Amino acid sequence: MRRFILPLLPLAAGLACAGALQAGLWADPIVHARADVGTLLALVGLLASLLWAAGEGLWALAGRREREALARAQEAQAEAHRRFLRRLDHELKNPLTAIRAGLANVPAAAGDPVLTSVRGQVDRLARLTADLRKLAELEVQPLEEEKVDLAELLAELADVAADRPDSAARTLRISLPQAPWPLPHVVGDRDLLFLALHNLLDNALKYSRPGDTVEIRAFEDGATVAVEVADTGPGIADEDLAHLGEELYRGRAPSGIDGSGLGLALVRAIVGRHRGSVTIRSRLGRGTAVTLRLPVAR
Repeated sequence: MRRFILPLLPLAAGLACAGALQAGLWADPIVHARADVGTLLALVGLLASLLWAAGEGLWALAGRREREALARAQEAQAEAHRRFLRRLDHELKNPLTAIRAGLANVPAAAGDPVLTSVRGQVDRLARLTADLRKLAELEVQPLEEEKVDLAELLAELADVAADRPDSAARTLRISLPQAPWPLPHVVGDRDLLFLALHNLLDNALKYSRPGDTVEIRAFEDGATVAVEVADTGPGIADEDLAHLGEELYRGRAPSGIDGSGLGLALVRAIVGRHRGSVTIRSRLGRGTAVTLRLPVAR
């Protein structure tokens, strides 16, 4: 029995498992009694446990390496995306500056449709490059987090909207809860959250028609604060809804107003950085509602 057990002792100790199984560790025939079979079975069970544990360890290691490789690939993709946005901004900004300088030297001709169209396109490109720059910076810039009073932020947004020429032809309403308690605060970068909300309201005012209604509603929804910007405008086609928020995607605007395709992309990026979500509902001829949700400050 001793001759049988000794070669297998490394298994029980967890050392040199492979070496303990080499055929040359014993030369004499093994003579065993019935009790030796139980010992052998116990040692085989121990070996199986050790092999199972080793397999689980290797599986966990493989999983960790796969996750690390995926994270590296995602970061490389994100960096390539940022480089693309910065390059595109640079490529657009230089000729845009030259065009603006050239237009400044053109004598103003009242009602000239060509000059009016060119200046309008230059302004649109300027907004596009500005949004590209914001989107590229947003992915890497640190958030200046603080407790943000969304009710105060929305009141400030309404004051800004009231100064827009197109807001006079539309009814703008804001609904904020007062009972049984006011809207809770959120934690985030106040300037970025204002930009996200401003983009939503800007879209609602821009794509709605004179006489339409634009409403801003905010309410507590479980562990989040929801802010909804809704309008009674022309609505969005179902085939476009799935792509809204994709960079540079522009659907068929029933209002005939051209957009950059970056406004909602910025909203999604900002809300995503704040661990929130954005949902869009729309019906053609009825209107659109965009809802963003942000975690309540604890």
